[in-house]
Amino acid sequence: MRPTWGYNIIVLTVTTLLIGCNTETAIKDEQPDPVLVEYPVAYIERNLTAVDQSPAQFDTLNPAYFNPGAQLLIKRNAFADSPATNLTTSLFGEDQLIDIRDLSVSDDGQQMLMAIRAPEIDDADDDEQPKWNIWRYRVADETLERVITSDVTAEQADDLMPSFLPDGRIVFASTRQRLSRAILLDEGKPQYTALDESRDNETFNIHVMDPDGSAITQLSFNLSHDFYPLVLQSGKILYSRWDRMGANHGVNLYRMNPDGSDNELVFGWHSHQLSLDDQNESIDFIKPQQLPSGEVLMLLTSQDGSVIQKRPVLINIDDYIDAEQATATSGAEGNAITDAELSDFGFSFSTELSQTGRLNHLFPLPDTSQRYLMSWDLCRVVVNDVIRACGQLTAEQLADENLIQADPLYELWLLNNANNTQQLVATTTQGTVLTESVVLQPSSQPKSFIADKVVGNELDSQLSQELAGSIHIRSVYDFDGIDSTANAGGISQLSDPSQTPAASLPARFLRIVRGVPMPPDEVRDIPNTDFGRSNNQLMREIIGYSPIQPDGSVKIKVPANVPLAISVLDADGQRIGGRHRQWITLIPGETLECIGCHTANSQLPHGRLDAQADSINPGASGGFAYPNASSNIIPEQGQTMAEADEMVNGLAELTASLSYQDIWTNPVLSEVNPSIDYNYSNLATPAPTGSECFDNWTAYCRIQINYVEHIQPLWDLARPVIDTATQMIVADNTCTSCHNIVDADGAAQVPAGQLSLVSSASSDEPAHLTSYRELLFNDVEQEEVDGILIDRLIEVLDADGNVVYQVDSNGELILDADGNPIPVLTTVNVPAILSTNGASASRSFFEVMNNTTHQTMLSADELKLLNEWLDIGAQYYNTPFYSQN
Repeated sequence: MRPTWGYNIIVLTVTTLLIGCNTETAIKDEQPDPVLVEYPVAYIERNLTAVDQSPAQFDTLNPAYFNPGAQLLIKRNAFADSPATNLTTSLFGEDQLIDIRDLSVSDDGQQMLMAIRAPEIDDADDDEQPKWNIWRYRVADETLERVITSDVTAEQADDLMPSFLPDGRIVFASTRQRLSRAILLDEGKPQYTALDESRDNETFNIHVMDPDGSAITQLSFNLSHDFYPLVLQSGKILYSRWDRMGANHGVNLYRMNPDGSDNELVFGWHSHQLSLDDQNESIDFIKPQQLPSGEVLMLLTSQDGSVIQKRPVLINIDDYIDAEQATATSGAEGNAITDAELSDFGFSFSTELSQTGRLNHLFPLPDTSQRYLMSWDLCRVVVNDVIRACGQLTAEQLADENLIQADPLYELWLLNNANNTQQLVATTTQGTVLTESVVLQPSSQPKSFIADKVVGNELDSQLSQELAGSIHIRSVYDFDGIDSTANAGGISQLSDPSQTPAASLPARFLRIVRGVPMPPDEVRDIPNTDFGRSNNQLMREIIGYSPIQPDGSVKIKVPANVPLAISVLDADGQRIGGRHRQWITLIPGETLECIGCHTANSQLPHGRLDAQADSINPGASGGFAYPNASSNIIPEQGQTMAEADEMVNGLAELTASLSYQDIWTNPVLSEVNPSIDYNYSNLATPAPTGSECFDNWTAYCRIQINYVEHIQPLWDLARPVIDTATQMIVADNTCTSCHNIVDADGAAQVPAGQLSLVSSASSDEPAHLTSYRELLFNDVEQEEVDGILIDRLIEVLDADGNVVYQVDSNGELILDADGNPIPVLTTVNVPAILSTNGASASRSFFEVMNNTTHQTMLSADELKLLNEWLDIGAQYYNTPFYSQN
């Protein structure tokens, strides 16, 4: 039975001895502990039911949620009887309910940061309510001040989760999206604060600012939350990222430099289902901390936002990339996630009775003493209207299913893990809890300083000037250190133009895609119909294309500071393999080095350079042409073909077309491969929006494909077949001439293939054209009867092939007027011929386009347009800002 809360009780005080876990837990007060005497302790006291008796909610994916009723207290030391001073009581006036969170301390122990949300404004709209601001407390003068002094600047966005960098700057999570908003303008869009990919809340990204609140700079550009930045002892920033591209892939741990470079997945992608206490639990990796030993501590949280107890675990991110997957070089065995050993405690986020009590927060002291401040709710139960400690009850009493747990009373304790003692630091009253806490103590492990990368040194000056970076993939045929082309001779054979013609290469082009930031409703209220058949991919823009070299390598210039995804394509421009599931970002001038690719189901290390297997592509021997290749390009030692091409011809720029020119074949040894050029200029219908930008590439070039503007015209385009001798029209290959519900004379007809491609509003969904619904949604067969189209009905057969007849409620056959049983009739399903999963998943359509009836009706350029539209998700619109007409 689940314990009952909210019982009327009389409190029985437990003074000097707490008995539980079959052990005696001593409150040690004989010798003063140095930390108790020397250093201030700060903590948050929170009322869990401050407004309208509504319980506080702590939603991982809505971090800006306002829980009024918090206050920040500080004690000069950690003695239980040391008086506490309320630092926030006079900030906004008496009896004003505020919220506080995210305490952090500078390495010297002289400053403390936090996020504070001012009181709610009565009768004000949500967008007029106060924002979360970052505040700083200084020990020297005991002052608490907002870091950003300007009211206008401070109230532009929500700022949370601050931490000090070693140089005094402050890294934090914010909805400011300063650079992202500026880029929207450069792309020709309105400027707005984007929502996360679930379209529920404004997106948090990692930002940094100077100690005085100036020079605010956006570091990360995920389309869903990047939050909880932790400055590691190494100087790098470890943070939590919500991976929401295409589906919910959970909150994982990422790492980057303080300038935003070298941003990479570190841990957690395949570790969201854990077996804890013989139960499978869904977890996310939220708010990492680092112990003085260097280990990463995390408090696992229940998916129930009203449950505040946590489970402390240690995560070995040095040797593992997932719970049961070691890095390629560590050789580690076992599990990366282990319970933190805290004396005799056994904490969990179960709501069942726990004899060791419950934990809400844990702060490791920044020294080597193995001590922690912990928000601890001792195990208490209600017996005969009196609260008693669980240690005072017998095992038989504790096993009583009707036992009632006392309401939570989280107090602040100092745990000495070395000698298994707990010292009470601060207590509270029933109905409030002590949550986050810190000791303002100098760290014995000050963090290393990592300087920002320098343009012209670590960062390419030309790329930086163009607000671009570059991506170098050593081989798209490398899947977790395995050559996926081994059956075809491997990349050594593929890269030899005398052995493998270009037409036999599996991978020919790379497509770069950009996610479109979702605007809030007040900017554009997007109906679900705008996304089309599925909203999993939301809206996508194509950044451009580049050929893949014969060894599978590619190096290409890409825009900086925007979320990008890559797809590998065949010669027709169809994606081969699955969609990329993580957003990639680079800072201006940065080059991202990728080993290769990764399958969706593989749990082998990927996306983290120091965790992966060695590349299958060792590169050139150096000083000589590649085997049997042109001598126009002489690579250096270890260079991939893409690097060698860059050395001679410059860094490749993205194009709107699929363009290939053979630069590797030695014509003396083998035949030069034919060129490829699938170009929008060859279309007789409107080219996708933005394609003209690529005539003079900039970092803001985008290709936007909308069904109404760019796909429907393919079906409407007049395609007369003209006899070359007589110049007479001998046939009409216009798609809508056959795929129409009326013929040329206006008489009803069954559309060819049961597929209507007309541009009228759909009877199923007026916001869509009929052709879109017919292509992407299941339908039923129709037939023409007396000049009217009706659904075709057929008799239902049972498993043995016998006709099924109608029966009444008693199971008796229903007979017609002639005394014959009436068969059960049903419609005939017509499956959708196109799929939002991509062109390769729409094989039936392309098989039809290659049959004898349809071959050459659509040009290669038109098919390329269809391929790319399907691959990015077959959206109805790929912009929120289409013409309302």
